[in-house]
Amino acid sequence: MYTSETKIRVRYGETDQMGYVYYGNYPLYYEVARTDMIRKLGWPYKKIEESGVMLPVLSLNVKYIKPAFYDDELTVKTYIKKLPTVRIEFEYEVYNNKKELINKGNTILVFVDMKTMKPTSAPQGFIDDIKKYFE
Repeated sequence: MYTSETKIRVRYGETDQMGYVYYGNYPLYYEVARTDMIRKLGWPYKKIEESGVMLPVLSLNVKYIKPAFYDDELTVKTYIKKLPTVRIEFEYEVYNNKKELINKGNTILVFVDMKTMKPTSAPQGFIDDIKKYFE
């Protein structure tokens, strides 16, 4: 399993009239954490795309548990629990300042060949770099 943690500070514009983080911002937090995670692995999206592959989202699931508020520092824990193949699944847990779980979700992305626009295997270098976390 490959894991990562990303800190995100809630900005005023991300809250609604009740002072809660607007529900539509959580998928954006997932994206920040996901791109941070694969960058730490040595595979920023730019490198993946330079290999001729893109990663569109196939599915997104979100569970809201407690609200977050303006200026909270959130910790997004991101997990890849299965070795990627044509698909890669990310799981997320969002914690508030008190270390309380406030949100969780997952996304499934598909490796797509940029020339054919068809699903393809993950780049071999990516697999080589992540495989050690699954042995």
